[in-house]
Amino acid sequence: MRIELRRRGNDAPESPVALARLQGLARDQAERFGPYADQARTNAADQLYRARGWTAPRLEVAAHRVEDTVAPRVADLLSSTAHRVEPTKTRRGLIAARRNGRRIPRFVVFAGVATAGALALYGALKLRQAAQEAEWQENLDQAREQVRETREQLSTKAKEAKEKVSRAAEERMDASAPTEESTQDSNGHVKR
Repeated sequence: MRIELRRRGNDAPESPVALARLQGLARDQAERFGPYADQARTNAADQLYRARGWTAPRLEVAAHRVEDTVAPRVADLLSSTAHRVEPTKTRRGLIAARRNGRRIPRFVVFAGVATAGALALYGALKLRQAAQEAEWQENLDQAREQVRETREQLSTKAKEAKEKVSRAAEERMDASAPTEESTQDSNGHVKR
């Protein structure tokens, strides 16, 4: 359905009747196409949600790949470039330490630092192992204490049960013992 309007020079409809008719037509079309627009909006939101769900893991993987492959290379490149560009300085400290007028070789200093680091790491590991062994020993002592208490409780309960059984047996023996009235011989005489 195509509607053409005749316009005047000021771009206004010819009459208020035409304007009312256009407004009514616009309302009708809005009611007609409104549900389709709502459905299209819902479908678009669902598709956007699915697209984001599909994209997020791939972006995460890409970030890790860049972090693991490209970033170290770029960092190495920048670092080596910085070393090449940096002007030479007079070195001082451990590397420039002199012994009989000669410098200590760089690899000796690095080997010493690496050895000190290894010793520090070994000491930390030994301290951690000692702490774990102390904790395990404490747990073992607690377990032994619990076993001892349980054993004592069980022996106490066993003694109480034994005493109850012996009392019940004695009461049964007393109840089944013959009385004077009930024990008569076949001649009607009372046994004593």
